[in-house]
Amino acid sequence: MQDDATSLAEAIRLGRLSALEAMQAALDEAERRSDLGAIAYLDRDLGLETARAMDERLRDDAAGRVPFAGVPSLAKDLGGPFLGLPVAAGSGMLERRSAEPDSDLAARLRASGLCFFGLSTVPEMGLSLSSEPAAGPLCRNPLEPTLSPGGSSGGAAAAVAAGIVAIAHATDAGGSIRVPAACCGLVGLKATRGAMPAGPGFGNHLGGIASELAICRSLRDLATIFLSASGTARGPFADPFLSEPRSGPLRIGVVSDFGSEFPLDPERAIAVEAAAKSLEAQGHAIVPIAWSRLENAVAASGRAFADIVAVNLANFVDAAALDVRKAEPLTQAFIRRGQALAARSLWASLDAGIHAGRALWDLFDEVDCLLTPMLSSAPLPLGSFPFDHEDTELQVQRMTSFAPLASLANITGFPAITLPFGADAAGLPLPVQLLAPMGHDRLLLALAASLEQEGRWQHRFPVAGLPA
Repeated sequence: MQDDATSLAEAIRLGRLSALEAMQAALDEAERRSDLGAIAYLDRDLGLETARAMDERLRDDAAGRVPFAGVPSLAKDLGGPFLGLPVAAGSGMLERRSAEPDSDLAARLRASGLCFFGLSTVPEMGLSLSSEPAAGPLCRNPLEPTLSPGGSSGGAAAAVAAGIVAIAHATDAGGSIRVPAACCGLVGLKATRGAMPAGPGFGNHLGGIASELAICRSLRDLATIFLSASGTARGPFADPFLSEPRSGPLRIGVVSDFGSEFPLDPERAIAVEAAAKSLEAQGHAIVPIAWSRLENAVAASGRAFADIVAVNLANFVDAAALDVRKAEPLTQAFIRRGQALAARSLWASLDAGIHAGRALWDLFDEVDCLLTPMLSSAPLPLGSFPFDHEDTELQVQRMTSFAPLASLANITGFPAITLPFGADAAGLPLPVQLLAPMGHDRLLLALAASLEQEGRWQHRFPVAGLPA
């Protein structure tokens, strides 16, 4: 039995425990592991009420075929919204108010059976690959509490890795699903642009670079939630055609380093080589891809990401009439950057992002997917992404150095997935990343599942409530 959301849902469905008992176990574990700072907002009464309602549905067999019926979960304190869970985006600028109804995605996640009881910790306005908002709480990696769990979905990853919940809502605008999953030994997918609903408010749309889904403990959980949430997104893009995985051997392009600018930890390079050998043993052809083929596209993606989030943030604080003085210094600097950015400069960044996408398409004329490192090093110490300065370029440089190929998928719209493929000498995960052409999300899920079957990574903490 896998230690994941699917197993917990099955135990609830078979009557080995109730949804209420599963929720109580998650709430108890959340309290016991409050030292992690994974949860920014918790509503015990809402969680228990939601679980009781699910038990009623299960007694009437109305939820018998719902994949995650009764499974406790957390929404992210950024994105959504989820009715009853007031988002503050890790910022003192926002008061926790909950007047908004469910987003389209939130409704689909609830329809899959997930029972939400809180919001996971994020960096202020999602502007970091760590989750240490001044408004609190500071989020720690459950595998090593002196290290960061990543960001911006750091609280989600910490909660899932610690077993507080088995699956959690997450968002990804510059690696924010994949980086925390990679830091915590979990799996995460940034879906093809347009595959996931973003309406009706489109508050976390970010010009199309953001995508919402979940951080999971297994590929089967991820495949199930992808199937439950994707498709018929109702704009702003045409629904992409999500193809079935190809049968037969594939051409796997392998990027084994990040060049001299972004030195790659040797253990993480070895993990990519091991994953490539595993795929080759399955009959796939391995095609080395030089870093120089991606270097310009990566640089363009970093610039476009910074400009898009800055302009979006500047527009948001004006529209919501927020008191910018309550924001952290780096957040204020991003706001000023957005306010000062000329239309022509923004257009140049967007145009460069389009050409970055074309560069990837050219690569996919030669290979069917790319295998790359996810991170350049082990998870970083807490404090590695400080907000007590005003240098937005330095922040982007730090994020790119840690996860050089993260924002490329967001800017170009291509799907990308990460999973752990072993552990280093300190017992920390060795994550790899797979990228594919538009619409080939299921191919990524299938390839990642074939690597997962080797069992090179084991979760350290069990899921709360899951019977032995």
